Amino acid sequence: MNLPKDSNMALSERKQTHMDRGVVIRDAWPGYPLDLFTFPEHYLGDLECVYIPHGIIMDRTERLARNIMDDLGDHDIVVLCVLKGGYQFCADLVERIEVLCCNSSKTLPMRVDFIRLKSYLNDQSTQDLRIEGAENLPVLSGKNVLIVEAIVDTGKTMKTLLDHVKAFGPKIIKVAR
Repeated sequence: MNLPKDSNMALSERKQTHMDRGVVIRDAWPGYPLDLFTFPEHYLGDLECVYIPHGIIMDRTERLARNIMDDLGDHDIVVLCVLKGGYQFCADLVERIEVLCCNSSKTLPMRVDFIRLKSYLNDQSTQDLRIEGAENLPVLSGKNVLIVEAIVDTGKTMKTLLDHVKAFGPKIIKVAR
């Protein structure tokens, strides 16, 4: 598989097929009733319904892992996990990729690094992005990079991060969110 020198297409921006569209939740969706699920008792007064069951989230995470394997299988990658929110998603995604590697002829050697982004001062958004863990980013030079982030709001922070990561000269940058 020949990989383009500078591909910045996010995995979520891939050409979508009917199998890749994901789960659509309409604004009027009432959610699933709580009696269908078990959850810690101390949440009882705070929950009204469940919008997305854990199983659906894990199925989508596995689908994303398969997409990553299709795109990058047999090429070393550096997984750059954006803390704190991205930790569990990243752990689940890396685990699914490892399972797929065990059950296929493709391999995806991975190194996982962590960074933390700070663009808020108290409760106010600022123009400045502080990256904790940036001292490890020179390792990205010439590598295939997969940035794993849980939530992308306006996209400003992600754009700034992508520009910062590009400065280290990675071969490919992809974003899983």
